[in-house]
Amino acid sequence: MLIKEWMTKSPIVIDEYTSIMKANQLMKENGIRRIPVVKNNKIVGIVSDRDIKEAAPSKATSLDVHELYYLLSEIKIKDIMTSNPITIKDIDSVEKAAVIMLENKISGLPVIDSESNVIGMITQTDVFKVMISITGIYRGPIQVAVELEDKHGETPDMLNKIRAFGARLVSVLTSYEHVTPGRKEVYVRLRDMDDESIAKLSEELKKCYKVLYINKDVLAEIPKRVKQ
Repeated sequence: MLIKEWMTKSPIVIDEYTSIMKANQLMKENGIRRIPVVKNNKIVGIVSDRDIKEAAPSKATSLDVHELYYLLSEIKIKDIMTSNPITIKDIDSVEKAAVIMLENKISGLPVIDSESNVIGMITQTDVFKVMISITGIYRGPIQVAVELEDKHGETPDMLNKIRAFGARLVSVLTSYEHVTPGRKEVYVRLRDMDDESIAKLSEELKKCYKVLYINKDVLAEIPKRVKQ
């Protein structure tokens, strides 16, 4: 999936002479944690809420409120931003963005065009949305996990056995991370089925394959944070 399909378009940007007080206000008002910094419409840096917290005076400061506000208005973004930040193009894949964020331990990337203009932001939250979309969990609560030989035709044969039970496939994902060479794990998500059908499917698959598990995700049971 391409970044341009999942990024936040036309993100908020600031120039390098914006005060950290103004940047902090923008983040709070818009519910964001980072803002690209531009100069002549070209990206020159990025600033996060963490950068601002680290630059702001301690709560234990002896400054009075007027001195504090003056200090915050005088500190400019150019003094605390990360210069020349890692960026990505909108025609790159979300998977590539995820790898860049993981390996650099960052939670968001500015998206730029061929002239280095900021046209979007892609964040960890966007990556989570893509993952959820790919797995199909909203469309199918049942997940079948099977370990197979990594050979031609093995996955289609297994899927045909699942279809023979009248199961409707939502997604098929493959992983090679936790298996020995020559093996693979296949995760199949299915439309809802009754418990009896699931049990019969499990018995049939176990005759031919190493079934890791068959789970039924009930999204109605997922806890949600209550805002205080």
